[in-house]
Amino acid sequence: MPLSLSRSIISISATAPSMENLLLLFVLLLLTFLSFLPPSLSSSSTAYNGVDWWCSKTPHPNTCRHYMSLQSHHHHLPKENSKLVKKAVVHIALEQSLKAQSHNKWLGSKCRSVKEKAAWADCLVLYQQTIALLNQTLDPATKSTDYDVQTWLSAALTNLETCRTGFVELNVSGYVLPLMSNNVSDLVSNALSIQNGSIPPQTERYRDGFPSWVSGGDRKLLQSSSPAADLVVAKDGSGDFRTIAEALNASADRSGKAGRFVVHVKRGVYEEKLDIGRKLKNVMLIGDGLRYTVVTGSRSVRGGSTTFNSATVAVTAEGFIARGITFRNTAGPQNHQAVALRSGADLSVFYRCGFEGYQDTLYAHSQRQFYKECFIYGTVDFIFGNAAVVLQNCMIYARKPMSGQKNTVTAQGRTDPNQTTGIVIHKSRVMGTPDLVPRLSSVKTYLGRPWKMYSRTIFLQCFLDTLVDPAGWLEWDGNFALNTLYYGEYKNIGPRSLTNQRVKWDGYHVIANASVASRFTVENFIGGQSWLLATGVPFLSSL
Repeated sequence: MPLSLSRSIISISATAPSMENLLLLFVLLLLTFLSFLPPSLSSSSTAYNGVDWWCSKTPHPNTCRHYMSLQSHHHHLPKENSKLVKKAVVHIALEQSLKAQSHNKWLGSKCRSVKEKAAWADCLVLYQQTIALLNQTLDPATKSTDYDVQTWLSAALTNLETCRTGFVELNVSGYVLPLMSNNVSDLVSNALSIQNGSIPPQTERYRDGFPSWVSGGDRKLLQSSSPAADLVVAKDGSGDFRTIAEALNASADRSGKAGRFVVHVKRGVYEEKLDIGRKLKNVMLIGDGLRYTVVTGSRSVRGGSTTFNSATVAVTAEGFIARGITFRNTAGPQNHQAVALRSGADLSVFYRCGFEGYQDTLYAHSQRQFYKECFIYGTVDFIFGNAAVVLQNCMIYARKPMSGQKNTVTAQGRTDPNQTTGIVIHKSRVMGTPDLVPRLSSVKTYLGRPWKMYSRTIFLQCFLDTLVDPAGWLEWDGNFALNTLYYGEYKNIGPRSLTNQRVKWDGYHVIANASVASRFTVENFIGGQSWLLATGVPFLSSL
């Protein structure tokens, strides 16, 4: 404190307390306080270096300022310390998610119907998953890259959108959903924007074709054409269990085993609803071939389920692998959305698997996923979701839909331009099933339509058969998302690969440059070089 100022205060405090003296005292005290502040806070650069500057960079600046202002230790966030800012915004999103989840649990008693209760129950699961993802981004023990964090924030935002969608699709959005109103989506979106959506995937160096963190024992297991099974499932009683659910429950107690856990599912049709949760990390399901090992169910939106909960098999376990299995939903086209498999499993792989359904067959919900040499059957939006997913060397079959329906292969659900998500279909074939081919003159089939505002889908070097409409792509609802979506085609072949009659939307691109197309390869789009080699599944990392 300057000496002269100190003396002035002492002098005034010793005199009678007149109004004039009190006012002067207040001014001098204020000046004293300002003299203790760092220069960046006591000058005009305060707004530039502080909360205002950072919040102005987000899509929801007012929400950002409000919650930052409640955190006294976040008042001064220097421009140079982006790491501190990223942690601050994620921490605030986590705090508000926890508060929202507590409130959501209380709302269960307010549900007025079975459908409302179904949508509410999904939201409890989805908020819990969001909380886990936000915790994961803040955990120093996770040793995550910036790209990992962006992936998890993208998934967190997708979960919140999925919660809302459940109420809407069951036509019960008028009562409980407004009571769940909160700012968590805006806070996660702000975190995404500060994290920066253009972060490239991180790659690693390898030894013997595997990342350094894969042990020698795991390498031998993964390179084997028939890995030794920890448990065997067989309907005839010749294995350890008769159902897959029993085997998965048993695998939860691994007695200290931290590596890959292999479950062999022998041939048979298993009528089960499976939920392979986050605790079952690094589980591998191996069937006897997609024609012989089948998991089947028949839940649907028409039957009272949400799309999210209609899945025959749902998986959120990190590092999940399935090989030689078909996932089926038999609800039929008349029951609308009916998912065969839903995956929100980060770094998951499906190799030589089948996915059979009609509307919404394969729900690539969130996180990083890879599908190799798979067979996928459906009608409306039958490959959909908001994962960062690459399907490579797959056989994609459109089926005969209901009368008056159009087939759409994809419906990608990116809601935020900073999400790392999209559907990439690489060196695959798009064809019609035998029941559709005779009806090609009356049934139109499109490569995709924009389910959400920033929908992103790319077909690279694929074979497009005669079933694909010359326009290629279909509107969702009038002009919705036509300028904000990103749809691309690169060097496709086949009868419907010509692009001269394609849609003229601002968001549609005929990709001519290999460097642009390479942004959507396994290596660059899902960082496959850093994790796919460890799975033992063959893949092309580039074009």
